[in-house]
Amino acid sequence: MSVVRKHLSRAALIAALTLSAHAQTKVFSANTFGAKPDGGTLNTTAIQKAIDAAAPTHGTVTFNPGTYLTGSLFLKSGVTLAVSEGVTLIGSQRVEDYPMLPTRIAGIEMTWPAALINVRDQQNVTITGRGTIDGDGPIWWKSYWDLRATYEPKGLRWASDYDARRPRLILFQNSSNIHLGGGIVLKRSGFWTVQILYSHNVTLDGVTIRNNEGGKGPSTDGIDIDSSRDVLVQHADIDVNDDALCLKAGRDSDGLRVNRATENVVLRDSIIRHGAAAVTIGSETSGGFRNIEAYNLTALAGVPSGVLFKSARTRGGFADDIRIHDLTLEGVAVPIHITMNWNPTYSYATLPPDLKDPPPYYITLTTPVTPPEKGLAHFHNVHIWNIKATGAKRAFDVSAYPAAPLENFKIDHLNIEAQTAGTIANAKNWTLTDNTIQTADGSKVTLTQSTREPDNPKDVPFGEPK
Repeated sequence: MSVVRKHLSRAALIAALTLSAHAQTKVFSANTFGAKPDGGTLNTTAIQKAIDAAAPTHGTVTFNPGTYLTGSLFLKSGVTLAVSEGVTLIGSQRVEDYPMLPTRIAGIEMTWPAALINVRDQQNVTITGRGTIDGDGPIWWKSYWDLRATYEPKGLRWASDYDARRPRLILFQNSSNIHLGGGIVLKRSGFWTVQILYSHNVTLDGVTIRNNEGGKGPSTDGIDIDSSRDVLVQHADIDVNDDALCLKAGRDSDGLRVNRATENVVLRDSIIRHGAAAVTIGSETSGGFRNIEAYNLTALAGVPSGVLFKSARTRGGFADDIRIHDLTLEGVAVPIHITMNWNPTYSYATLPPDLKDPPPYYITLTTPVTPPEKGLAHFHNVHIWNIKATGAKRAFDVSAYPAAPLENFKIDHLNIEAQTAGTIANAKNWTLTDNTIQTADGSKVTLTQSTREPDNPKDVPFGEPK
């Protein structure tokens, strides 16, 4: 059994024991504490009272069928939040119902509105049921698009994500032995849907995410695993407008200061209907990634990338021992996409000369990484195999910096049908074997400033290194 699977077997066992224990504990109905399922009464206080009452006995909080309007809720150790079929928890549209708290957002530590459901500094927490947690996202999405329209002409595109303060749907921060799933539906998140931050032993099993209802939700990532370890995600069904299954580890100088890796992660047996990629690493790479496995994933047309690695020249960090295999990509434009210069207008923050009194997080974002070479991410020891892709536009779109080439990648048993083969640039010691790439234009993958293992036989779909 692999190291990562040993870690996750332990996490799954803990989750199972936690669920078994909850089945024998006391039930606390939020309705008993005054919660009203009418969709209009703000129930934050009533639901929080139920949670607080359940905590001493590690009880379960339940709801009668209906729709419950609420602001931020804070789960306690040992509590189960049971959102059964017929129950909807819907987020308030008022930012004041989400208290400002210290956290990490989009790669830097700063204060930010609390999530709708928060697990902060807790252990043994379960969120389960076949009901719905709804962020009522369109009002938050509009606030972002409106702000970005005014910021872009000012050279502040990079600041839009930080100044448009939108609540996440669920946050696990500095917590352990967490279980989320059981068929629960998460929808219309204002910002990221599930963020797993500075946490360990976390299992997501049976989660449906829908962030394309009522408009196009910007930055509505599905599941972000952020400087955390021993995480299992399985049986997820994801439809979002940004990264779907994503690994993060901090941004630029602040991420390098924190220096916490994401490690021992398994992503498996899931479908991505819409989003940036089947699986993403980055662009927040500063703390690094280690011992990651993703497999049995399906991505459908409308997902632009299959495997997406992204960073920037100020991120730094590393990726080591990454294994991605058995992916089915149907109509995905670029099956293998790697860029170390992602989205420059977002990635590189500069203060306009006429800007007075910038907020502290602007200073954080514009603090240079020194020496500059520390800002280059190093990806090495990556194995990608058994990828079947049909209807692709470009099989490979891979590039890195000459000073930090993509090193020791093993690519084998790919079966890709694409319009053109694409390019690999600045790759060192790649092993390419038993791959089939059928292209409409008859091209082979162009290798520039790249090397193969010297004892590796020629792989027909790839051209000679230049």
